[in-house]
Amino acid sequence: MKAIRHFGIVVSNAEKSLHFYGDLLGLKMQRDIIEEGPFVEGLLGLKNVKVRTMKMAADDGNLIELLYYISDEHKRNPAQKEMQAIGASHAAFTVEDIDSLYNIMKSEGVTFNAAPAVSVDGKAKVVYCYDPDGTPIELVQML
Repeated sequence: MKAIRHFGIVVSNAEKSLHFYGDLLGLKMQRDIIEEGPFVEGLLGLKNVKVRTMKMAADDGNLIELLYYISDEHKRNPAQKEMQAIGASHAAFTVEDIDSLYNIMKSEGVTFNAAPAVSVDGKAKVVYCYDPDGTPIELVQML
């Protein structure tokens, strides 16, 4: 393997998710397209699919891909994922000032498990929150 390219997060509301990942976390939009037709149907294994794909980048170039399914038959009811559930458990982002970001996000109504805390080894300050669909997000400030 050469590199990790991106990871995808299915969202139920594109605008709320763009506010969370873009305005609050500071990721920058790289590509925002509507995908449909034979290629994406074959790729995803879904018929008549129409999906808005939003690739967003961190300052270091790492990407996340927000996927908003426009086609009604492909939408699912969002539910907050339990941390111990099998499968991918969370996404983690390195941030510059975790306390300021925590205060801004808290004032915007973002749910957190607890306030930021210094890790046991003293090398980082860490906090978990949830995106608008309940996906666990870890924020880390290296000390």
